[in-house]
Amino acid sequence: MPARAYPRHALFCLTLLLTLALLATPLAAQDGLADAVAALAGSMAEHSVGESDVSIDNMGHNIVGTLALPDGEGPFPVALLLHGFTGTRHELPVLGTEDSMFSRAARWLGERGVASLRIDFRGSGESDGAWEDTTFSGQVSDAIAAIDYLEMLEGVDSGNISIIGLSQGGLVAAATAGRDDRVSNVVLWSAVSSPPVSYGILLGHDTILAAASGGDEVTTIMLPWGVETSLRGHFFEEIFLVDPVAEIAGYGGPLLVIVGERDTTVTPQPQAGQVFLDYHEGEEALVMLDGDHIFDVLAERSEVIDEALAYSLAWLQG
Repeated sequence: MPARAYPRHALFCLTLLLTLALLATPLAAQDGLADAVAALAGSMAEHSVGESDVSIDNMGHNIVGTLALPDGEGPFPVALLLHGFTGTRHELPVLGTEDSMFSRAARWLGERGVASLRIDFRGSGESDGAWEDTTFSGQVSDAIAAIDYLEMLEGVDSGNISIIGLSQGGLVAAATAGRDDRVSNVVLWSAVSSPPVSYGILLGHDTILAAASGGDEVTTIMLPWGVETSLRGHFFEEIFLVDPVAEIAGYGGPLLVIVGERDTTVTPQPQAGQVFLDYHEGEEALVMLDGDHIFDVLAERSEVIDEALAYSLAWLQG
């Protein structure tokens, strides 16, 4: 198993991505990964990127996605981007820029020769279905349907399909990789590793315990950021039934886990990220950044998400 290194004292930082003026808090776990990231600092975009919205069928339901393809001769490796709880395929805005998290990711990847597909899970964004019917298993099914679509898509390499999953999307990515051997690489961003702990923090332990036996009954909850959400009992039940750490044990391909040291939702870090590696056999790395659960995109610190993207890209190209 590759040696791992955890963050050093903040006064001893490693300068990375010089052209972007990024300061990296300790990083690496995989030999050569930090060097690959540093090399990206001097790299130039090699492709322009075209985007188009696509429709994917899953059991009669329409899943809406955005496909980003580099120009030039393919086939290109491709990454499936999976959004988090209450999110959409564009994910959160990166304040101070015109990007969202996933539109920025699509451009970063595409300019350097990696295609991407970001989807709205059923019940989210523009896809069919009602949000209140959301479950982890339903989202895994949507991810597998997206892989089916990519496998048949002209211009992408069906033998090089990766997943990048954020938060709950990371949980779904881990489960999808464990169940579908077409997944060739996985990158987890702030991925939920212990659903009872993370959703207990987010939704309230008493609430999820009471709602877990509710079946089709809808429970409405006020989220910490002041927005109400409503979900059926099946979602809460699966908090105790779907184990992303056990799922990742069924996946033997490369695994990169990126976490924020100030994450208060998937916590404590880096332990909540490390547990994925502890149950995974194969090439792997853990990176901890000076960021929160969503890599500071709402704090107008785009350097943190750019750092996460640089590590992700270096990993996928490694």
